Amino acid sequence: MAAIAKRAEELRRLLNLHNHKYYVEAKPEISDREFDRLLDELKKIETEHPELLTPDSPSQRVGGAPIEGFKTVAHREPMLSIDNTYNATELREFDKRVRKLLGNEPVTYVVELKIDGVAISLTYEKGVFSLGLTRGDGDKGDDVTHNLRTVRDLPLRLATDKPPDLFEARGEVYMTREDLVRVNEQQKKAGKEPYANPRNLTAGSLKLLAPKLCAERRLRLFSYGMGAVEGIAIQSHRQLLKLLGEYGFPVNPHVETFTDMENVIEYCGSWEKKLGDLPYETDGLVIKVDDIDQRRRLGNTAKSPRWVVAYKFDQEQAITKLKDIEIFVGKNGVLTPRAHFDTVQLAGTKVTYASLHNAENIRAKDIRVGDTIVVIKAGKIIPYVLRSEPGLRKGKLPEYKFPDKCPVCGSKVEPDEKKTFYYCTSRDCVGRTKKTLESFAKRDRMDIEGLGEEMVDQLVEAGLVKTVPDIYRLSLESLLELERVGKKSAQNLLDGIAASKQRGLARVLAGLAIPHVGDSVAELLADEFGSIDALMEASVERLSQVKGVGPIMAKDIRAHFQTESQRKIVQDLRSHGVKLTQDAKVKPKGATDLDGKTFVVTGTLKNYERSDIEGLIKKLGGKAVGSVSKKTDYVVAGEKAGSKLDKAKELGVTVLTEEQFEKMVGK
Repeated sequence: MAAIAKRAEELRRLLNLHNHKYYVEAKPEISDREFDRLLDELKKIETEHPELLTPDSPSQRVGGAPIEGFKTVAHREPMLSIDNTYNATELREFDKRVRKLLGNEPVTYVVELKIDGVAISLTYEKGVFSLGLTRGDGDKGDDVTHNLRTVRDLPLRLATDKPPDLFEARGEVYMTREDLVRVNEQQKKAGKEPYANPRNLTAGSLKLLAPKLCAERRLRLFSYGMGAVEGIAIQSHRQLLKLLGEYGFPVNPHVETFTDMENVIEYCGSWEKKLGDLPYETDGLVIKVDDIDQRRRLGNTAKSPRWVVAYKFDQEQAITKLKDIEIFVGKNGVLTPRAHFDTVQLAGTKVTYASLHNAENIRAKDIRVGDTIVVIKAGKIIPYVLRSEPGLRKGKLPEYKFPDKCPVCGSKVEPDEKKTFYYCTSRDCVGRTKKTLESFAKRDRMDIEGLGEEMVDQLVEAGLVKTVPDIYRLSLESLLELERVGKKSAQNLLDGIAASKQRGLARVLAGLAIPHVGDSVAELLADEFGSIDALMEASVERLSQVKGVGPIMAKDIRAHFQTESQRKIVQDLRSHGVKLTQDAKVKPKGATDLDGKTFVVTGTLKNYERSDIEGLIKKLGGKAVGSVSKKTDYVVAGEKAGSKLDKAKELGVTVLTEEQFEKMVGK
């Protein structure tokens, strides 16, 4: 019997060693088959001699009998939540508070990745894992010990001959993206709904009553903190991380220390685009005061420690399957690739499509049809393909190649010099025509209500509209011949078309698909030349003198207006009474001159549509742009202002409320 007990102990030691080598160090020394042979031998001994079964036995990782329910257990020390920050300004404010409370002592910060998983507490008594709790409400958590035993890189016994009487490690249980895909494939085969993200699946797995099923989910662990301890003294967080590693806990390797908050900010910023390269989900970084005595003196608020803060990237992610890459032809003939994927839920909406922008983006991210991809909503608004997961491909998938012929008109497709953008070579392409018409009719351009995508499709397909001036040839009779078009809607469209004739030169130019000319450049050109005739006759040199127009842009604008087809469009618009001149700016009585000032308008305004307030800024001599930079003078922020407001605060740009703006310009 003594020999059997000795062999059982030796098997446990070997299995724990190889488990650690495989899951924590990623340096396996034996094959999976050999590991399974040792495990089978141990399970056989424990089955025949139940008295030799120990709580820390590796055999317990495969999951035992189902439990009846969960117990709620009080934490020895509260598991407080962490305050969040979302920009550099808030990190600087955190640093100021810390230094002020410490009497301006030198401070060292430890910066770690914020793992997007489930926070847990792991208690070891005399070195043996005895209790695992979820965070719960911070004071009490659910006892999920039975499921935590199945986490392969969680040590069931501390790797030390002199364990403390009590040691409570804290960390995050998570799941890799690869394992989420594996589990979701099983869900689909079983006709069940796939899981949305690794975190949800991790949380659900820990609450399973059947440990064996939890074991199949292959949960993982990173440890980064401690709760109650007896028998040891820890002076710093760096010392704790070293000790956790020595005890056999997996510790995330991406840890840095800094003594200056500006270096912390720079480091945090460097991670925003790298998070997608990791095999697990993260949503930011955690900044902690290193010194334990300083932490004690900083103390806690009612909910959070004052010595730690999270810096979160405001991005919600989802994993899905890329079904196809669709090509759309823009108003300038650019072929824009769009990802079509299995529908996912992001920021409260269902998302099925996202632009892939250009060929270089597809090449850089190695995106292929059939890939598993990660989709985010940038700023919680625009869907964006963050990356593909090449390691999850099944078989060989071909690299994506742009078509040789336009998918709309069949004309030849040619790339630019860098093969970043591909163009349809036909100016008469129906795809280009439709996008040009949609652009021309937009609210902030010619503002033709009722001339949206669906109506444009009908008009072009029916042959009623082939160029922009054809809009002004439409009649009530021709519109009523279209499907699902009634007399009232047809008349409303005609009224909108008639009203658009007086919008002025800037809005006409913005809608005409002139290379490089969007709303801002159109405004500059209209103000500079005053009429379309003067613009059409301007030389490249003269165009280059306009502020904001460079030599390449000037050359392309000049070439555009020298083509016979574009000159005919101008003449047709003139013949239909479309205003092709720009009124001189007249400052409203009592209004402040904003000449030379650059504004960004963001958020939801109470008294204005965004286009209205931007128009007023331009009327007063200012410039309204879409993004915040060091050159921005003011940001006008309404309700629910997001990343642009954060950027303004970070750069020290003056932020105005709607009321402050009105006071500035003289309402």
